[in-house]
Amino acid sequence: MSAAGFAQVPTAGNLFLGYTLNRASTGYSNTGNLNGWELSAEGKVAPFAGVVAELSTQYGGLPILPIHQFGGIGPGNSTTRVETLMFGPRFSVAVGKLRPFAEALVGAAHLHEDALEYAYGESGTADELGGGFDYRLKPMLSWRVQADLLQTRFHQSLQNDVKVATGLVVNF
Repeated sequence: MSAAGFAQVPTAGNLFLGYTLNRASTGYSNTGNLNGWELSAEGKVAPFAGVVAELSTQYGGLPILPIHQFGGIGPGNSTTRVETLMFGPRFSVAVGKLRPFAEALVGAAHLHEDALEYAYGESGTADELGGGFDYRLKPMLSWRVQADLLQTRFHQSLQNDVKVATGLVVNF
């Protein structure tokens, strides 16, 4: 009986650490997959609402398009890293062992690309809209699956990337 009562008590928040896959484009590269990690912390402000801080990094090689204004670089591959730091609200509801959620985050992104003799770094704004669900494994441990539309602004253009993440959630 006490375990059933404990399962109904809303948590004060959670920490998430997991793997991410970003189907990314940076403006001068073709679309490709970047792999990485995500760390987020959520503090609950109500049983159904929380405030989230999220830090993520994805990296890998992307095929680049010819860049004539930078001395004719390309085509080839670039070593690419995209980092984001974002904040915003998350809304969720517990339904048995599942906790589906939706979130809208805003913040900053940083891009670093190395291709042939060309190295480039740029920072810009970013936003993320998406959601997912946590599946409760134990009272303080869950597994998360989420998908987000990540918008970044690099090379004076807008990139619409799909980012998926999965990993462990510690509830406190």
